Amino acid sequence: MADCILIPAYNAAATLRPVVEECLLHGLPLVVVDDGSRDGTAAALEGLAVTVLHHDRNRGKGAALRTGFDWALAHGYTGIITLDADGQHDPTAIPRLAAAAAAGQFGILLASRQSQFEQMAGLRKHWNRFGVWCMRKRTGFEISDSQSGFRYYRTDLLRAVQLEKDGYDLEMELLMKCWRAGFRIGCLPVPARVADGRATSHYRAVRDTWNICMTFLRYM
Repeated sequence: MADCILIPAYNAAATLRPVVEECLLHGLPLVVVDDGSRDGTAAALEGLAVTVLHHDRNRGKGAALRTGFDWALAHGYTGIITLDADGQHDPTAIPRLAAAAAAGQFGILLASRQSQFEQMAGLRKHWNRFGVWCMRKRTGFEISDSQSGFRYYRTDLLRAVQLEKDGYDLEMELLMKCWRAGFRIGCLPVPARVADGRATSHYRAVRDTWNICMTFLRYM
């Protein structure tokens, strides 16, 4: 079966609709997981041909991704493209990301923002550099951006691993478990429209960076 698009969203009413409209131009099924938003995020999608799943409270980006993964697996999709809801990613790259993932038989293919690391704020910039170095040293894969949320996942990978995390650290958990399960990880250069989404991101620099580091060490 075909691929689908998954967008986790939390209090994204101001940015989500244009992202979804642009994604829909590619003709792929699209699911949005509203992670307990209080600003009318779901209502912003009225009239669009999308599936909206709801959390009754804010559970975290990882939990929203896991809900979306479960939906995609239940509907038989073979691949999932994830993007953030704040407009930082470039939906025009979706076909290129999917084609490169299929050609390289990657379990995970990340849209890499390596050329924009200098534009990132504070700890995110330094952790990206350090995380890239650690991932390369440990896994041997040519990973140039370990934190990008613009990714392609093969669903046979998701069936092969048990996921636990609810926050941003789920994306690191996926990388480590992908490697340990014997799947390939790769990166495709895709500059973001905004390097780290700092105007709208819910990323907590100290806490979330710490959780990501601890997740890497746990599965190392």
